[in-house]
Amino acid sequence: MALSPAGARRVVVIGDVINDVLVKPAEAVTPGSDTAAVIRACPGGSAANQAAWMAHLGADTVFAGRAGARDAEYHRRELARAGVRAHLAADPDAGTGSIVIMVEQDGERTMFTDRGANLRLRRSDLPAALLDGAAVLHLTGYTFCEPPLLELALGLLAQARARDLAVTIDPGSAAFLARMEAGAFLRWTHGAAVCFPNRDEAAVLTGEPDPVTMAARLTRHYGAVVLKLGDQGCVLAVPGLAPVRVPAHPAQATDTTGAGDAFCGAFMSRWLSRADLIGAAEYAVRIAAAVVTRFGARPV
Repeated sequence: MALSPAGARRVVVIGDVINDVLVKPAEAVTPGSDTAAVIRACPGGSAANQAAWMAHLGADTVFAGRAGARDAEYHRRELARAGVRAHLAADPDAGTGSIVIMVEQDGERTMFTDRGANLRLRRSDLPAALLDGAAVLHLTGYTFCEPPLLELALGLLAQARARDLAVTIDPGSAAFLARMEAGAFLRWTHGAAVCFPNRDEAAVLTGEPDPVTMAARLTRHYGAVVLKLGDQGCVLAVPGLAPVRVPAHPAQATDTTGAGDAFCGAFMSRWLSRADLIGAAEYAVRIAAAVVTRFGARPV
């Protein structure tokens, strides 16, 4: 399987940047009282995480988003550490988005989300020449979830298509997808070169229970579908061919936060370097397996 953008190698990522607060109880939770826990504050945000992994793994990556004025320079520095060129609008009124992530003993997590300044991202926040020299525009589903952001996302997609740029999409959140009009997300993103749903997101988008069937169904809309299955690896599907299962690498999960973002970033880094799709998927599951063994969603 081979499918990669022609010409330039640059990817432009637009979306959320977040202050993550990771909480992992060190003992059984005591309701109404104290529970010893490991707590870490880390930079996050699905789009920002994916950009960080793309750049860390060699892709020419530009990121644009919006953060609270107090944190904007911190997030610029953190993205620069991974090799990302970041354009962050500094919001004087709204704070940076925040997520409290409760991490279970098996590494699975529950998230409590306040998107803060991310919800105020507007076209005027983005440099006029942002897409110049790019090969790919990458968006996550979070940019489609609220009316003002949806207008921005649809405008960016129209610009990318007018410039003949490839578009890649990570649906981002099954909960947010479920609140949308049925079929709307598929209609908005139809024709994207690659889509990276996880199992829950694909179930919302297709109504199917089986991952192979989900992936095959989604190829009606996308040039390639890379269905993330956590500790079961992924399913890779392209139109007209039987889907391929790529097994996971064994790992002892400490924290699964950001594993899907690392997977996406790793796949994109290889895809942008014109690797074949199966090779890119095999690389992505290796990177994701390493990420779940530690705390945090970004490259170390």
